[in-house]
Amino acid sequence: MKYRRTKIVATFGPSTISKSMVEKMIIAGVDVARINMSHYSDIFDIDNLVKNIRNISKKLNRSVSIMMDLPGPKIRTSNEEIISIKRGNLYTLGLNAEVPLDAKLKFKGIKKGAKVKIDDGKLSFIVQNKISNSQILIKAKNKGDILPQKGVNICGLDINLPTVGEKDLEYVKLAIKLGIDWVALSFVRSASDRLVIDQLFNKLNYQIPVVAKIEKSEAIEQLDDIIEAFDGILVARGDLGLELELEKVPTLQKKIVRKCNVSCKPVIVATQMLESMMENPMPTRAEVSDVASAIYDGSDAIMLSGETAIGKFPLECVRMMKSIVSNVEKEILDNEEFFNLIKSPDKTNSGNAICSSAFKIARDLSLKIMVIMTESGSTGNTMSSFRPSSLIFAMTPSDKVYRKLSLTWGVIPIKVKKFKSTDQMLKYCRKFFIDNNLIKKGEQFIMTAGIPVGITGSTNMIKIETI
Repeated sequence: MKYRRTKIVATFGPSTISKSMVEKMIIAGVDVARINMSHYSDIFDIDNLVKNIRNISKKLNRSVSIMMDLPGPKIRTSNEEIISIKRGNLYTLGLNAEVPLDAKLKFKGIKKGAKVKIDDGKLSFIVQNKISNSQILIKAKNKGDILPQKGVNICGLDINLPTVGEKDLEYVKLAIKLGIDWVALSFVRSASDRLVIDQLFNKLNYQIPVVAKIEKSEAIEQLDDIIEAFDGILVARGDLGLELELEKVPTLQKKIVRKCNVSCKPVIVATQMLESMMENPMPTRAEVSDVASAIYDGSDAIMLSGETAIGKFPLECVRMMKSIVSNVEKEILDNEEFFNLIKSPDKTNSGNAICSSAFKIARDLSLKIMVIMTESGSTGNTMSSFRPSSLIFAMTPSDKVYRKLSLTWGVIPIKVKKFKSTDQMLKYCRKFFIDNNLIKKGEQFIMTAGIPVGITGSTNMIKIETI
């Protein structure tokens, strides 16, 4: 049975937006299609892209979800000419400053060691003092040129900038209109950052699961609360590495993934995973090791950004990612020690306890297949968090859940009709597994479901079935 457990997220952009490329990317192994709204413009036909992803995934009988990544409060320089920076020199930063910004920031408190990084850290500055509410004085740590419209990361300053802006809310409305499966919120600092989006969902009577992107130092301080409040987590290592010391990112990655596993929340590891493949058909050995490390850590999904959005070799990137996943997972399945490293969720609620029991039974009986019947998808996330060596087939009558679970480790979503009884479920499962040559006569599988059938959050039954 050649199924991948770790899912692949790919960003769709100019290199992959055509209908033929969408099909090739899904065939190559994309599970989640990411649309980065930071680079959205009127010439980007998002309606047609979503339509093509939906139609092609249906034709290929593949569960592919779509994630809209909101831009958030990204700050950029507003210079039209190149600004030459000399090491050790002092510069003003802010409104109408020597290094001008495109956002009207209000500088409040300054923490000790506050810093500014420009152009993905190519230029680094130490904050000296506050000049006014709209300007600060910074000292250059290195020399270089600031090209027009470069990204700015500010750490250790209270800049009074909301996480969700008007543009983000307009994009959320667009996500609702298009039936997007996931929304990713950028530069999350606290659990309360999602409240303004939830208010919009409630007003429009529509819900989309929200992923928190961890890329601010404040998010690390509030990590437990953020994981609890959001539906998933994305480790955005690029900006996180600019906010904190770069050498801290690998250990933070492991910590975040582990906490998400325990909390039964899907977690994505992202940024520069196969960066060199934007220009080259093969990755570096270091990049392959980086991807493998994220898989060993227990990530639900690994993400490609510019590699597939604007890179020269998008298909090769997805195929390489798939190949790395397949090789690492073969090693994992042969190595019981890996599963001992994954910390299991707590079992203080009935749903977790049922999944824990099913996991242990499947392991003790060496069952290849686990079946879950799910109305909301939460049982899929819970069962996945135990990281069973068995394949998890998630049967659901909901289109939304069917697509949503394409992000969850080890879960193979199957769209089914609504069942009236557990006997009807079992009959369908037996036929499905035999027809697809997934199980032989005399072999067993384990199933969890809720009785009465069709009620969300009612998982209360475990059954072992023999073919």
